[in-house]
Amino acid sequence: MRAALRHPAAWWAVLLAGLMPLAWLVAQTLQDQLGANPAEALIRATGDWTLRGLCVVLAVTPLRNLLGWPELARFRRMLGLLVFGYASLHMLSYAWFDMGFDVADTLQDIVKRPFIWLGFSAFVILLALAATSFNRAMRWLGGRRWQWLHRGVYLVAVLAVLHFWWMRAGKQDFDEVLVYAAILAGLLGWRLLKMRRPS
Repeated sequence: MRAALRHPAAWWAVLLAGLMPLAWLVAQTLQDQLGANPAEALIRATGDWTLRGLCVVLAVTPLRNLLGWPELARFRRMLGLLVFGYASLHMLSYAWFDMGFDVADTLQDIVKRPFIWLGFSAFVILLALAATSFNRAMRWLGGRRWQWLHRGVYLVAVLAVLHFWWMRAGKQDFDEVLVYAAILAGLLGWRLLKMRRPS
């Protein structure tokens, strides 16, 4: 398995796997198979894949440590950028289908509705992480500051779950929220235990 992860084609295989949900959404859109409310379906699907991607990104380090596969680290940056891509599509879908690209109405809606404010805050942090994910940014910031900045992904995970929970609060439908919350809590809890464990 480790040899397969080191193979040059593995990076492309992971990238293609990460783009498959997008390809599926495009195909569903072109074939008019998104249901009675295509706009809501796209907003929901891109949000779901953002959350799933966050789970995958945060699982890289625990799996690398538990399985003894340091090769997994080579995929982390690309996976993080995929998460940012799906988050961008989620924001774009909301701004387009819900708000008609009306900037004033969008800003008012962000301030007025707390769950959108939480999601927008998570997106802003993801934007900062994506913009500084490259080697040149790491050299410019310095290793320690870059590391502290990129720990912001933990805050993104919390904000994303709260965004999802608040959105579902009106319908009292928390089943999926609890699944994501449990996964992300486990991944963040592993890190806390790792930090507190004496070396």
